[in-house]
Amino acid sequence: MPLLISLLQAMRPKQWIKNLLVFAALIFAHQMDEPSAVLAAVAAFACFCALSASVYLVNDVVDIAQDRAHPTKRYRPIASGALPVPVALSAAAVLAPLGVVGCYLVNFPTGIVATVYLLLTLSYHYWLKHLVIVDVLTVAAGFVLRAVVGATAIWVEISPWLLICTLLLALFLALTKRRQEIVTLDNGGVNHRRILGEYSPVLLDQMISLVAASTLMSYCLYTIDERTVTVVGTRNLMYTIPFVIYGLFRYLYLVHQKGRGDAPDKVLLSDAPLLINVLLYVVAVVIILYLAS
Repeated sequence: MPLLISLLQAMRPKQWIKNLLVFAALIFAHQMDEPSAVLAAVAAFACFCALSASVYLVNDVVDIAQDRAHPTKRYRPIASGALPVPVALSAAAVLAPLGVVGCYLVNFPTGIVATVYLLLTLSYHYWLKHLVIVDVLTVAAGFVLRAVVGATAIWVEISPWLLICTLLLALFLALTKRRQEIVTLDNGGVNHRRILGEYSPVLLDQMISLVAASTLMSYCLYTIDERTVTVVGTRNLMYTIPFVIYGLFRYLYLVHQKGRGDAPDKVLLSDAPLLINVLLYVVAVVIILYLAS
């Protein structure tokens, strides 16, 4: 049992919250009342959780030395020795094919996206994470692929706005995470992640400001775009803009004033105002798209 618990912890189920992006296309394409579409989205979500778990296991094996030098990551199951490396790699070798094959069973395009996601994330852990700027763009691309697979799973056209908003929001989270690592870790975090030596808080603050403003503007334009109005049948999505503004501002407040931001999933689940805001946003979207239309 302790070994199984350690394996589950190493698979980082809390971070599977990122895979909820798979449901974005289902919601905004007005398909939540279609049982077949819901089933396909749920299947894609489950497959991406398996893929994510396999990637996390491989990542922790690759970064075992750096994690042991980290003040908190050294307690992870693989870094601490609670989960043997052979067991972690064996589990990853099972989960990765399971996730990819499952996506191909949903449909062929979904399987292609899953394959690209797996190759991209593995390339990130072995190579791309050492390239300045490319590292955060690759992380953001992983989020975009989650959104794309949600669209391919239910056979709907991929909205350009969905891709743009997802890319910018993911960049915002990745850049704030980099900033937090530099500020809180010894020697600017270089001992833990070499690429951090290429960044500085000032540079990252400029990038974060640019991306945050672009994210907000893109979402605003999305809500009033004629294509969006045609698809969802209403202009009332613009009334969800205040939730997006508050969410961005609240996250920046937590990063700059509270020293948080190194783990977006933990911030979302532990900060009550931010979590309530996200829930209210989802409720507002459902009411606007499904109950008030």
